[in-house]
Amino acid sequence: MSRWRPPSPSSTAIITREGFEKLKTELDHLWHTLRPEVVKALAAAAAEGDRSENAEYTYRKKQLGEIDRRVRYLSKRIPSLKVAEGAPADRALVFFGARIELENVDSGDTVIYRIVGPDETDARAGWISIDSPMARAALKKRVDDEFDAELPGGRTRFAIVSVEY
Repeated sequence: MSRWRPPSPSSTAIITREGFEKLKTELDHLWHTLRPEVVKALAAAAAEGDRSENAEYTYRKKQLGEIDRRVRYLSKRIPSLKVAEGAPADRALVFFGARIELENVDSGDTVIYRIVGPDETDARAGWISIDSPMARAALKKRVDDEFDAELPGGRTRFAIVSVEY
């Protein structure tokens, strides 16, 4: 049996202006501020002598690897992203960038989500990826439309209460 696994589906390359600026700021901070500090600390730890028992050296090497990995990812991802500017022509429909209020038809609970790109999702803030099952099910729906979403707890029915951009 081989270890081959099919490649994961690529995420949608769309992002809001705020998310794009945040990624660029992160890349700039990693490359121009954090990485030089870690390299300097790594050089100081390497100068202490025996590297095999030097925990500071090992830690800094791992930290530098993580920074380089993130820089490499951001350097490839940022140029491929498309920034979505403005609201769509039909603001009554749910599209990328919409802030939607949903009501669980069964329980009556309401939640508010904003549909954003996969690089800027934040569950605490209620920002969900456009690739998520909830967002895919809500796309192109209007206020008072109902839809089913396949969630980890099972299939759930929602009604759209409001759509804002």
